[in-house]
Amino acid sequence: MTLLPFYIDDLIKTALTEDINYIDSTSDLLIDEDDRSDAYFVAKADGVVCGIDIAMRVFTMLDPDVKINVLISEGERVKKGDKILTISGKTRQMLKAERTALNLIQHMSGIATYTRKCVDAVEGTGASIADTRKTLPGLRPLQKYAVTVGGGRNHRYNLTDAAMLKDNHIDAFGGITGAVNALRKKAGHMLQIEVETRDLEEVQEALDCGVNVIMLDNMSPEQMKEACALVNGRAKTEASGNVTLENIRAVAESGVDIISLGALTHSVTAFDISMKWGN
Repeated sequence: MTLLPFYIDDLIKTALTEDINYIDSTSDLLIDEDDRSDAYFVAKADGVVCGIDIAMRVFTMLDPDVKINVLISEGERVKKGDKILTISGKTRQMLKAERTALNLIQHMSGIATYTRKCVDAVEGTGASIADTRKTLPGLRPLQKYAVTVGGGRNHRYNLTDAAMLKDNHIDAFGGITGAVNALRKKAGHMLQIEVETRDLEEVQEALDCGVNVIMLDNMSPEQMKEACALVNGRAKTEASGNVTLENIRAVAESGVDIISLGALTHSVTAFDISMKWGN
């Protein structure tokens, strides 16, 4: 996944405008305009670093002549105490950029770190880890990108990408078969259809409809194993709901193809990174 430069710049401009408004009442009044300094980013925990280019862009947007030396590659694992990058430039601008740059790289690194933990936990099972649409408004591209950096995969990006019949769609229409048939009459031949199921009876009904993906919603690993045996490769299977690091291995071993977790993006803990002054 590639992040478009104009999206990154617009996001950073919005963040900086929100933070600085007219002046930085501390830095602009305290620091001489020509003063220069050195600083560095340091990891304060073990994890996966993501968002280096975005953090760098915050600094270069405020000071085009700033010098940044990146010491850690995007997606690389770091240990507590590892330096991520060094910065040399105008002191005022570095101080103004600090919080916005850290907010972005900490959030993205938190997503990449948690995604990597999930990917490592299911290694060897054949199941892939995917995100959901449970993202923060305006940050979806950043968050989905961070999932890929952590080794995960992206679910549909938005409501246009695929037709996904959730329980409320099915209940509102009146059943799986009727909903799938009605959808197929209007959908183009390129549109993939996924159906959320709550028990084996609904799995069989979705399978009879010939859908592309069957979601196993809030099922136990034992139920998922039965469902995967029933599907037997005739559709992709996706596990969703109540998946945690504690049970994700058992879920993967049920035989599902995909495990989707809203927690990758909607409630992830920021990865602790600090900006320290000096060399």
